[in-house]
Amino acid sequence: MAIDWVHAWPTALAAFLASIVEFVEALTIVLAVGATRGWQNALAGAAGALAVLLAIVLLFGPLLTRIPLRDVQLVVGGLLLLFGMRWLRKAILRSAGVIALHDEDEAYGEQAAALGTGGGGRLRWDAVAVTTAFKITMLEGLEVVFIVVAVGAGGAGLLVPASLGALGALIVVVALGVALHRPLSMVPENTLKFTVGVLLSAFGAFWVGEGIGLDWPGGDWAVAALTAGFLGLSVLAVPTCRRRAAALRPLPNL
Repeated sequence: MAIDWVHAWPTALAAFLASIVEFVEALTIVLAVGATRGWQNALAGAAGALAVLLAIVLLFGPLLTRIPLRDVQLVVGGLLLLFGMRWLRKAILRSAGVIALHDEDEAYGEQAAALGTGGGGRLRWDAVAVTTAFKITMLEGLEVVFIVVAVGAGGAGLLVPASLGALGALIVVVALGVALHRPLSMVPENTLKFTVGVLLSAFGAFWVGEGIGLDWPGGDWAVAALTAGFLGLSVLAVPTCRRRAAALRPLPNL
């Protein structure tokens, strides 16, 4: 099937950005497992999870084509909207200083301390290391699969661009992890989550509208208007949340 990249590139971009966030979080834990329990076990667990995730995509992705498009758009769009709003809410609160920013170096240190030094590569098989790497890759990967299926369900042929976007994110994160051999703390994760939350919310709202038969002005270009709307409201929400949090914060004892 020929892909119309004029309309497909926003789908690929949304999948790419969302997948990078998830893969960075998974990479942090896999690196901690490899450094403390052995790289063979860490890579085995991560590779096993990726194989299971690939099987899920190959199994359930084509099944979407057998369901009426509007039903898929309505259900998946609603889930995507809720998913994006959850990310956007956390990103707004982090930007406003209400909740702490996610620190990959801190997460790496905590996981490394929890795992201890159970072999450092000397053990041929370390069930704890393999299971830890498998679980984190599977957990974050399932969110990637959901995003790929969700943003790819909005039209014929969009599953391929969404999958390519996620694959591109995986290649970028793995390449950086191999090159740097340390957590990707330089990645502006909250900025990425803010951006991804806006994009997923916009796509979700668009698919819900398509699912209920709404004729969007401008067709697919309505996604750009929805993105601008969600972005503008979110940016305005940051100082509002900051002021609200400051007003509720107890005054220091004098």
